[in-house]
Amino acid sequence: MNSKKNYTYHLTAICTIAIWGLTFISTKVLIEYGLSPQEIFLLRFLIAYVGIWFISPRKLFADNWKDELWLLLGGITGGSFYFLTENTALGITLATNVAFIVCTTPLLTTILSLLIYKKERATRGLIGGSLLALVGVALVVYNGSFVLKISPLGDFLTLLAAFSWAFYSLIMRKMADRYSTTFITRKIFFYGVLTILPAFLFHPWQFDIEKLLEPAVLLNILFLGVLASLICFAVWNVVLKRLGAVRASNYIYLNPLFTLVGSAFLLNEHLTIMALMGAVCIFGGVYCAGRK
Repeated sequence: MNSKKNYTYHLTAICTIAIWGLTFISTKVLIEYGLSPQEIFLLRFLIAYVGIWFISPRKLFADNWKDELWLLLGGITGGSFYFLTENTALGITLATNVAFIVCTTPLLTTILSLLIYKKERATRGLIGGSLLALVGVALVVYNGSFVLKISPLGDFLTLLAAFSWAFYSLIMRKMADRYSTTFITRKIFFYGVLTILPAFLFHPWQFDIEKLLEPAVLLNILFLGVLASLICFAVWNVVLKRLGAVRASNYIYLNPLFTLVGSAFLLNEHLTIMALMGAVCIFGGVYCAGRK
């Protein structure tokens, strides 16, 4: 019975990453309509925060100020700072650089977990599977057209984003045994919205509010806010609790694969042999890394 439940959480992790893989396409559409990255983030997290109040207990604060600070840090590392550094990097360096560096998150999560939690052990399957999956990510991201363009600032910001999400995973592991998933997720949304507001001092809101009702804009915002944020963040926090930060984070390697497939169907972009080879490496690596 426990084995079946475990497989359910693995499948849930894959479905969550599949949805997050499609968020890049929705974000790209919204940017083409004139929304800035911080405007998109504010809308998606604000919608998610309002929505979660309908299912979350009315507990306002954590049991102590230390836990409240951890949740604040979670809202920054898994919300405002992560998305701000990643989206800013997209405007500085190549999108392929960003996609590849962000997918080092599972390796960074593993390293941090080994350093912080002494009970964690790096098995050969975990290390070998992670490296194989990372090779697969490189094949998918560069898709047969490798262009070397090093942008120190852009690549550094992307690496900060990867570290940010790794820390977020470990913070969620720390909080998962103390509070309900809905409470933790609601606090993440709240602090994500709160800490993104200073960004508007440097780049004020410019998008016409009336255009938010245009079908393409409204549907993509609802997809990002309701499905990709409200539902997926809550589900992912459960996955982190059940599978652990290291095993759950390995599914992030699948992110560019789902983006590639979504782009092929929604944006008519072509799949290449190189990308398919990368897909095989990713699936094989994730399977090896996820085994006990």
